[in-house]
Amino acid sequence: MTGRGVSAAAGDYLLWCEVLAGLGHTGIATHLQSGNAVFRSDSEDADALAAALEQALRERFGFAVDCLVRDAAYLAAVADACPFPAAELEGRQLHVTYVDRPLDPERFADLDAEAFLPEEFRLGDRCVYLYAPDGLGRSKLAVELGRPRHVKGIVATTRNWNTVAKLVELTRD
Repeated sequence: MTGRGVSAAAGDYLLWCEVLAGLGHTGIATHLQSGNAVFRSDSEDADALAAALEQALRERFGFAVDCLVRDAAYLAAVADACPFPAAELEGRQLHVTYVDRPLDPERFADLDAEAFLPEEFRLGDRCVYLYAPDGLGRSKLAVELGRPRHVKGIVATTRNWNTVAKLVELTRD
């Protein structure tokens, strides 16, 4: 499970774990202060799990938090499909933005990718891979990709490659 804004909003990871446990989930663990938690659930409906979690967070903390729920197979597939040489890069140079639906390449048709080189992006299965050699904080391409014309109406959350790899590790059976 990955969530946008949960780490800053929830603050207290014990409360975050309590919310997940209150929904009947087990095997709960959080990863640093990344806004990520892993858990086991009897349900395989990721959208229903995300909706239930959003409702529980809203009730517990008094504000809305968009959530994405992804299973272990999906997280591993995203890591395996990385179009960039992840093993050769520092974790801060490579990012994955997970999104709530498939992205139409037309959303990015007006983006002059060459203008941002050596930074690059590629669309994946409900994700965007971003290579930013100087890190996300200095990335002009990341700013462009985050503009409303590209992401309007999409729930998205970005993780660096270290977190991507850790989530794959945490969700292995």
